[in-house]
Amino acid sequence: MDERERAASLPDLGDLGELCKLGKILDEELEMLEGKTPGIFLAGALLRIRNRQGHCVPLVPNRVQREYERQRGRRNIVLKARQLGISTWVAGRMFLKTITRPGTLTVQVAHTQEAAEGLFRVVHRFVDHLPESLRRGVLRRSRSSARQIVFPALDSEYRVETAGDSNAGRGITIQNLHCSEVARWPGNAAETLAGLRAAMTPEGELVLESTPNGMEGCFYEEWQHSEATGTVRHFFPWWLEAAYVAKAVAEASLNDEERRLVERHGLRLEQIGYRRQMAAGLQGLAKQEYAEDAEECFLSSGACVFDLAVLDQRMRELQEPAKRQGGDLLVWLPPMAGREYLVAVDPAGGGQEGDYSAIQVVDLNKGLQCAELQARLGTLELAERAAALAREYNQALLAVERNNHGSGVLAYLQSVSRYPRLYRQQEKEGWLTSSVSRPAMLGRLGAALVECPGLFQSRRLLGECRTFVRHANGRSGAQSGSHDDCVMAMAVAMAVRAELLEGSGR
Repeated sequence: MDERERAASLPDLGDLGELCKLGKILDEELEMLEGKTPGIFLAGALLRIRNRQGHCVPLVPNRVQREYERQRGRRNIVLKARQLGISTWVAGRMFLKTITRPGTLTVQVAHTQEAAEGLFRVVHRFVDHLPESLRRGVLRRSRSSARQIVFPALDSEYRVETAGDSNAGRGITIQNLHCSEVARWPGNAAETLAGLRAAMTPEGELVLESTPNGMEGCFYEEWQHSEATGTVRHFFPWWLEAAYVAKAVAEASLNDEERRLVERHGLRLEQIGYRRQMAAGLQGLAKQEYAEDAEECFLSSGACVFDLAVLDQRMRELQEPAKRQGGDLLVWLPPMAGREYLVAVDPAGGGQEGDYSAIQVVDLNKGLQCAELQARLGTLELAERAAALAREYNQALLAVERNNHGSGVLAYLQSVSRYPRLYRQQEKEGWLTSSVSRPAMLGRLGAALVECPGLFQSRRLLGECRTFVRHANGRSGAQSGSHDDCVMAMAVAMAVRAELLEGSGR
């Protein structure tokens, strides 16, 4: 379509009023224009990109971009394989909002200066290929550089920053924020992101997107806790890109993992051929760079204490739990009359900015995980929730790790909650985790994961197990940026249960 044909296909965008009418309906999902949503229509009509062959073509959404557009919310986090077109589509969406809504500031933040310049070249291409009537009219620029484009008639601006700039987001009000490759942001990425978020308007649109980069850091934390923050999760594996194919492999040569991908996701033999090429070229990094699973793609940066193959297999088998208390409490097996239960508690400092506390409920005889709570709680609230769970599960035995904050939890359980069935160890309430008992606790949990993986129901717990590593100093614990509260609560449960069963001769 040449310039004249394209201009004729568009609504009258020659004046500010007509442009802003489209801006008001840009986020509508209804198919209103030529059978397309306003966003998809305007992207194809106004925006140009450079495709894989180097040609300048309209921005018509591919499969991944259409799926993102269908699912997106006001707050989004995108975990993806490489080069699926998400960065380009988000840039296009936010550019359209910038040029159709007066007073809009869009900020795009990349992990390096080189990446920022590359992303902004995409935006400059959008501007350079707008219809001439718009470029010379309402979208005439007063300023255009490698970091900033200003449209004075709209009082709108599109700018790019780098995550390494400590002043990013300072002194401005942001309507649209696109954070690219967050897993690779330098320095204190969480602090940088917090500053940018603080600059956003309440109704602003946020997109955090990245390929994975280990089980630690800001992006991993944002992904793990997206549900609690009301952020829409998007996961896009590599096979959604049509170009990722190679010579077809023989069906008889498929291994168990490849056969499962074919059966579960409908992969073709040409895609399996491409997958084998990736594995040969990238070796151990293939699962990270060309993600296939939203858990397995976060590769551990240390030697995992537990058996990763067992963890990954069990995670593929898990069923969704019932959720209570805003998602803090997950329940797989409700209490049954006549059964005995054990409730194990790993306390933390609590408060909104503190560490998480965790509670595990297990069937005392079978060892089955029945329920799990993870939340940031003060000492008294943790005691009350633990007592309530123990009462719900047939007056269960309540075992609290008494290290540090645990002594306060035990005090509240006795004086305020007045819960009668507290586990005692050597005539003291609570379980003591020491340099001697800790390795044995973790060893028992590791053995149970291998021998009886079906005992464990929690994706949250198994995810923590995947990030529980051996550090350079010889100690084991959560990888930097990760948590281990669910792991330690379950380790307490396994240890106390074993002691009780051995003592009773069962």
